[in-house]
Amino acid sequence: MGAVITLIAKSSGELSEQKVIEVLDESGTFAGKFHNIKNLKFETTHQSLSEVKKALIKDDNMSALQISIDYGKKDSVRIYSKKKPGFTLTGEIEKQMNEIAINDGMLKNHIDTALLHSIKSDISLNSIEVTDAGDKKANAGADIGIGIACAVFIYISLLVYGSQVMRGVIEEKTNRIIEVIISSVKPFQLMLGKIIGVGLVGLTQFLAWIILSIIATKIAGAAFSAPQGTMMGILSALKNIPFGYIMGMFIFYFVSGYLLYSALFAAVGSAVDSETETQQFMFPITLPLLFTYILSVSVLFYTPDSPLAVWLSIIPFTAPVAMMIRLPFGGVQPWQLALSMSLMVLGFLFTTYIAARIYRVGILMYGKKASYKELVKWFFYKE
Repeated sequence: MGAVITLIAKSSGELSEQKVIEVLDESGTFAGKFHNIKNLKFETTHQSLSEVKKALIKDDNMSALQISIDYGKKDSVRIYSKKKPGFTLTGEIEKQMNEIAINDGMLKNHIDTALLHSIKSDISLNSIEVTDAGDKKANAGADIGIGIACAVFIYISLLVYGSQVMRGVIEEKTNRIIEVIISSVKPFQLMLGKIIGVGLVGLTQFLAWIILSIIATKIAGAAFSAPQGTMMGILSALKNIPFGYIMGMFIFYFVSGYLLYSALFAAVGSAVDSETETQQFMFPITLPLLFTYILSVSVLFYTPDSPLAVWLSIIPFTAPVAMMIRLPFGGVQPWQLALSMSLMVLGFLFTTYIAARIYRVGILMYGKKASYKELVKWFFYKE
């Protein structure tokens, strides 16, 4: 799947059909200096614009590029075509025109362009991480990729599997099955059983994906044996990431985060009679996750050791997403990880206790629209 996506992305960035660009250069700067690429051909024409337009009406794959004398001013360069040009076409033309204009400007100022291009450098940093076991190569790109992928998986899974718990509770409540079930088990046992059951389904899916990903990586490593290949560079970067440690932490934060949030989802399911009534209760629950997710994919991976990232990775309601962003970078202090994991366990016990007291009352309430005030009353009801 990854190979197919890569091929599609590569081919989508190229022109699918042969395009011909008729260049009407009034400035005399660009004519004859464009270079043809795959499926794109530049031809200099001395016809008038009106004559070229008549030809455009008959040919869908032909365009006309009009360049005025003052080509540096706004709206002084125009492209005419029967169909709207795509970004790939206009982007390629703009890139070539900028290169030609820069070279022309340097020549006019007596700058040796050949000498300038010859001394142009392409410097890249080789990151080395210093550890007690010795130096090892670090790859920030791979760390960012793994961190964001884990954060996205955690965010989606908590919402998806938590919603499954809530829908299951609503279904049993509306079908009146719940009245039969609680005659045999306590409400708390029923809620916990549903949470654990759906959680094990999610964990099984994740384990299947992890195993298949390891197999796919091994196959890709054997297939791309050339050291200079792009795929080998990616695989080499991934080898330096402690996957066992990352996967272990991923499973812990998925399980603990799921248990923390699914208890609240179960409480919401017990408080309503239909899924349409859940919106007023869902937003406050999902807000911490959404807030952390947006920060994770836009800010936190730039500064994984900032105070904001550290505190978000410790607070139970935001830790599952924020901590998975930080872990691949290796800057998480042992006390931070221990505190975060401890608070996740305490957070699960706390939300389960609150949810259980609401759940025991809500599952037998019908026909009454619940409010936050009602939920507080249910919480304080005695057995």
